[in-house]
Amino acid sequence: MTLIFIAGGARSGKSRKGEELARSLAGSAKPIFIATAEAVDDEMTTRIKKHQEDRGHAFDLIEEPKNLTKALKEIDPQATVLVDCLTLWLSNNMMGEGTDSNDSVIAAARVRTGVTIFISNEVGEGIVPMHPVSREFRDLSGIMNQEFARAADKVYFMKFGIAQELK
Repeated sequence: MTLIFIAGGARSGKSRKGEELARSLAGSAKPIFIATAEAVDDEMTTRIKKHQEDRGHAFDLIEEPKNLTKALKEIDPQATVLVDCLTLWLSNNMMGEGTDSNDSVIAAARVRTGVTIFISNEVGEGIVPMHPVSREFRDLSGIMNQEFARAADKVYFMKFGIAQELK
């Protein structure tokens, strides 16, 4: 079991780094991509399509916006898995009736024998948001990132497309 956590700001190269790692660590097997994004509007639909086109057919795709625990338990435990991204998963669970928790997702990843790579956004380096829901999201995101980074065997922070290995 290996957990890898990759975080960084918007357009920092997080997904690209995660995809490169997943492909290299999967060997001859096809890695699994768990997508948490939901096509809730035209702009998000376009983003999702672009990500899919960029990945091509290099990954098997599972779309799971809320229940990562269930998804991680149901896939081949030896497969290399890339979860992109935790920030959207958190947002989806905040706005819906999600039952997942950081602990349950981490526990599901830990029982796997294959590599699990988690991608997340760093949202705490900016200004304090004005809206209470935005502040709650920022706070929950920071706590989530700390918990996943603590549980991970390796942690990378992306800046300007450059990976900084923190752990």
